[in-house]
Amino acid sequence: MPAVDRGTAGELERRSARQPLSTHPSDWTDQEFREAFESLQIPNEMFHHREHIRLAWMYSCNFPQEQALARMVQGIQAFAKHHGAAAKYHHTITAAWMRLVWHAVRQSSLAPDFHTFACAHPYLFHPRLLEDYYSAARLQSDAARHAWIEPDLRSLP
Repeated sequence: MPAVDRGTAGELERRSARQPLSTHPSDWTDQEFREAFESLQIPNEMFHHREHIRLAWMYSCNFPQEQALARMVQGIQAFAKHHGAAAKYHHTITAAWMRLVWHAVRQSSLAPDFHTFACAHPYLFHPRLLEDYYSAARLQSDAARHAWIEPDLRSLP
């Protein structure tokens, strides 16, 4: 068994125990980003559409589809509740974006990093993409907010 470099191991422990070095999530490693999100350390004003897609990409790359969705749902609900906006959670929007990202991950070879994935799938960064699949009335319904509703304009991949 190879010897453990105590200096490196100690640095990894110290790094994982502290806040990310940068003040912007795009500068964080995927692990730092995921840990900050899951521990509710990302300020609400720093978690926008791109960060949602990044998280969806990480979960889609690392977990089976249902588990990736369950992690995303749980994480977004906890994040919204933590920031006093639990009522903003929308299940159909969350699940639809997860399906789109999951499909994009499976459609192309596994991107080595989020930047590569983002460049290969720029359409995912158009926040109104779901309007291609859902009418406004259907997507804005209470039923869609609380449970999965199939699209009415076009099927999701």
